[in-house]
Order: sequence, then C-alpha cells, then structure tokens
Amino acid sequence: MRNSTLAKTLLAALLGLFVQTALAGNASDSRHMATATNSKVSYRSLDGILPEPVKVTNSSEYTLGAAPRESIEDGNRIYGPIAEYLSQVTGKKIVYRHSGAWSTYQGTMQKGGYDLVFDDAHFNGWRVTKIQHNMLVKVSGVSSYVTLIKKDNTRTHDVKQLAGYTICAPSPPHLGTLTLLEQFTNPARQPVIVDTEGGKNIYDSLMSGKCAAAILPVAVLEQLDKNGVNTRILHRAQPFPDSAFSAGPRLTTADQAKIIQALLAPTAAGPTQALRQKYAGSAAFVPTTNGEYANLGEFLRNEWGYDR
Repeated sequence: MRNSTLAKTLLAALLGLFVQTALAGNASDSRHMATATNSKVSYRSLDGILPEPVKVTNSSEYTLGAAPRESIEDGNRIYGPIAEYLSQVTGKKIVYRHSGAWSTYQGTMQKGGYDLVFDDAHFNGWRVTKIQHNMLVKVSGVSSYVTLIKKDNTRTHDVKQLAGYTICAPSPPHLGTLTLLEQFTNPARQPVIVDTEGGKNIYDSLMSGKCAAAILPVAVLEQLDKNGVNTRILHRAQPFPDSAFSAGPRLTTADQAKIIQALLAPTAAGPTQALRQKYAGSAAFVPTTNGEYANLGEFLRNEWGYDR
C-alpha cells in the first residue's frame, strides 16, 4: 500500500511538470495566441458580480434608462431633456437615471426596472421577447460590423482561424463582438477579446500589433480604411436595425402611443437634439415595430442573466 501511494505521488509530480513545460512552450508560439481558449474571455474586469439594480423610490415615477455609454454628466445632458419632454406629453413623471456601470444597467433592465429604454438592437429584441416591452421609434438606417486583420497577414483566411488569438473589440455583450463569437460553436476553441473602446483606438491597436484581429462598425472602417489599404475583412455580420426606444408594461398603450407621436413630432427636435447628434447623425427618428427586433435577443442567450 505504501509503495502504491508513493508511485501515485511521483506520477502526479511528473504530470504537473509535463503540463507546465507544455504551457511554457505554447506561450512562445505566437505573441497573439491566448493562454486559455476554453471560454469567451475578456480582459475587462467585472463592474460587479451581483449588480445592484437602480432603485425607483416612487411608484408614480417612470424611469428612462440607457446603456451607460456616457458619463453621468453627459447622460443627464443627453437624456434629461427627453425625460422632461415626455413628462409633459404624457402627464406622467418620467425621470432619467444613469446606471453608473454596465453590470448595474443589465441587472436593472433584466428585472424590468426601466419603463423606457434607449439602446442597441439585441437588448431591444430581448426586452420585446422576454419582458413585454414594445418598440417605439428607432434611429434610421442599419448598423453592421466587420472583423478584420492587417493586410499583410497572409496566414489567416477564415474567421475560425482566430480561435485562441486576441481580438481588439468592446467586451460582450457588445453586439459587434457577439456577432463574431457566434461563429465559434466549440467552447474549447474561442478567441480572446481584449476589451478596447472607441473605433479609432481599436483600429490603432490592430495596426500596432496589440491584437491579431479587430471588430469595427462598417461606418468606422469606411472612415479609417475605406479602400482596404491597410486591412482585410475576414467576417461581415448581417446588418441590424439601429438603436431604438422601447417601453415597458407599466406604461399604458395610450401612453406609449403618445410617446411615439411625441418623438416623431417636430417639437422633439430640441429635446432629442443631443441624442440624435451622437447616435443618428442628427436625423429624425423613424417608426419601428416589435417584429423588426424580436429575434435579435438570441445574440444574448449565452450572456449572464439573459437565459430566462
């Protein structure tokens, strides 16, 4: 028995030494290879493991929320006038609340804590399907994303070859990033997302060699390398309807109709100017339907809290 135990101990030590040696060898294969490929990894730290939802202190208030892409100050500047305008239109007290962090925003949204929301297509689709939201109005046009590599990369010809390599892009649940991760169905063969914000920053990170590939909106790529002088597209995602407003079930059908009419009216030009200038090229909002967004929530099925 003692000899058997000793043999097992020696075997475990040799196995550990072998694994360490193998990992050290693999790490030197390529500067862009990930050291772990068994999950969809990001270098961005979590805002919080258990997010605290935005608290609504008055049940007679209706909360306008938005993805926290702006600072609190900019959020109040952009969305505050819209909340005031819609309060006047509906006769209801509508207040804008900045979530402060993505984890808080998602936790609050998943619990139905927002009565009005402005954000991207997949979040809107999830709310329509899962928590009884209705689509109101949207930014005109579509959004589309591409995955690209440097033009002088002659080794990579298929997007699935990026498994195990670093990709500069915003962390999930960014829609562009999720469109790429959809291509990798094997959980043991995934790319590693290096959290990178801002189109120019993402492009520069690719060109400087920080990542093996990058994800950009088509509109940004056309500004930075329209003719493909420096980059080559590996994957082009389907076009999606652009960002939009949705409304939850606490707002009546009549209230929702008033809000739609108000956001499409000429009187909305002033209160919505800052929002449209940032996300719509100053163009007016256009009508939309639930059906235009309904299936897009599927992109969130593997993200924490959306599998309900």
